[in-house]
Amino acid sequence: MKVAVIFIGLPVLALCLFALPQIASEANEAAARGLDLAFVVYALLMVMYVSAVPFYFALYQSFNLLTYIDRNQAFSDLSVIALKKIKNSAIIISGMYVVALPFVYILADADDAPGLILFGMGMVFAPLVVAVFAAVLQRLLKEAIDYKEENDLIV
Repeated sequence: MKVAVIFIGLPVLALCLFALPQIASEANEAAARGLDLAFVVYALLMVMYVSAVPFYFALYQSFNLLTYIDRNQAFSDLSVIALKKIKNSAIIISGMYVVALPFVYILADADDAPGLILFGMGMVFAPLVVAVFAAVLQRLLKEAIDYKEENDLIV
């Protein structure tokens, strides 16, 4: 599972190192030609780069969660805290893409590409799904820990 977490991070790293700088250079060329959409592309690139920070933080927390499971500490407060941090990171990512939606609309309107708005909305809802899943797991784990502690006190 830890290897899978690492492989999840590799495409985002490749995107940040190779694809986004290429898009930025094309935006520079467009700005040099006098096109006004360069600021929109720069805003979207900034959101994409900044959203990589909470993404990798959530991956780090999921790696920690897997480590707790390996150490038989799955039912501990550390796991609950890791799930809470994953949930918060996903909410932050989703919020950043909500802020970017007006820029996606401007770009989609200029390029006459209405499907781009659906892609932008997908970038909002995908982290929300992760946040809801992490919140459900966090609550279930917290209840399981409370139940375990209550049973330990009875015995």
